[in-house]
Amino acid sequence: MKLNSLNYDSLSPAQTVALQQELRKHIQIRPLYKEVKIIGSADISFNKGEETVYAGIVLFKYPELTVIGNYTAKAETKFPCISGLLAFRELPALLKVWEQIETKPDLMVLDGQGIAHERRMGIATHFGWLTDVPTIGSAKSRLAGRFIEPANEAFAQSEMTDKGEVVSIALRSKKNCNPIYISPGHHIDIEQSVEVIKNCIRGYRIPEPIRQAHNLVNEFRIKDIGSNAQQLLF
Repeated sequence: MKLNSLNYDSLSPAQTVALQQELRKHIQIRPLYKEVKIIGSADISFNKGEETVYAGIVLFKYPELTVIGNYTAKAETKFPCISGLLAFRELPALLKVWEQIETKPDLMVLDGQGIAHERRMGIATHFGWLTDVPTIGSAKSRLAGRFIEPANEAFAQSEMTDKGEVVSIALRSKKNCNPIYISPGHHIDIEQSVEVIKNCIRGYRIPEPIRQAHNLVNEFRIKDIGSNAQQLLF
């Protein structure tokens, strides 16, 4: 099956939970030994209540973070928005973007969770398994786990644990801002994940790659909506 033909719409929520439980057995959280020269960042966007999912990936030279490519795609989905199962709604669109990229990045950073998920299968982990690429999840909010609030200074951090396992690092990327939550997805460990994200902070709360992917995909969605609306007038 080609990745861009992935369709989870036929699965029930119970079936997707069972699939996550099975897939987690194959996830590898381990040191990444290859040199990272190109990183990609991914984000999605959609209009509430609609079935179109817009996805985007931005490629950067690393560690300079010079943009070297932008890619977008959209896909239709009927899978509902359910906490902990959002990957099944978002991944088909992201994988359509992924298959456009000729030279794949050495590492992907996704706006969402890696293993900081109740079944250790956030979108970064699921994407990493499907593509066999090292992935990191950088999330703006907590999904699973408990942590002590890090000190109010840049790069203060604290471990987040769930069921006795360290699954994420709560990182204060800027003073006087809420922390972000960094977790490995696949083929990388927690320490390296945090180091990469620290290197990607450029004065904003969220890492620069995620910020640019967020801007790209929202511009794509707004442009597409405007184009479709104009077509309806004629």
